[in-house]
Amino acid sequence: MLMMESVDLSMIAGETIRPMKRVEYESLTNQGYFEDEHVELLFGMVVQMPPIDEGHVKAVGRVMERLILALSGRAEVRIQAPYAASDWSEPEPDACVVPRNDDWKNHPDQAFLVVEVARSSLRRDRGPKARLYATANVDEYWIVDHVHERVEVFRDPHEGGWSTCTIHKRGEAISLLRFPDVSIAVNDVLPPQT
Repeated sequence: MLMMESVDLSMIAGETIRPMKRVEYESLTNQGYFEDEHVELLFGMVVQMPPIDEGHVKAVGRVMERLILALSGRAEVRIQAPYAASDWSEPEPDACVVPRNDDWKNHPDQAFLVVEVARSSLRRDRGPKARLYATANVDEYWIVDHVHERVEVFRDPHEGGWSTCTIHKRGEAISLLRFPDVSIAVNDVLPPQT
């Protein structure tokens, strides 16, 4: 039996790779095919998600706590749950603020805000995920960057990218585009300074 670690991917260079559609991915997920794996569907490819450490868990928990308290009754806050970004992508963002609805069968396909906490996933969050969210009916996208101790806020999606990117550092607060009365302090989602 061949182990994936020993496979030279250049052996299939030039071959057509068949992407997986979101409906196929959801069917396989519902059948338990990815039961013991932490994966998401990005641009038709099943991608392993990086491991989560305690700093990541703390940041996601604080984002969740602040958003749920501030948006109760106005929007639904989802944590590390599937988002129907397109027919070819179903990421699981760390936090997602979506319109309230009573649909218990389908994942949401519109988001007011998507938040990713980046520790080991910074390249993916700035690259393919930023592009994906810009094309996926997302109003704004935040990267809580623990590496550089800041929050990057992307707004105004346009042609597969974001027209606006602002950097927010310790001591600042960020208001949500859709809910300007709601803000999150950057200090609250970054690890304490040592």
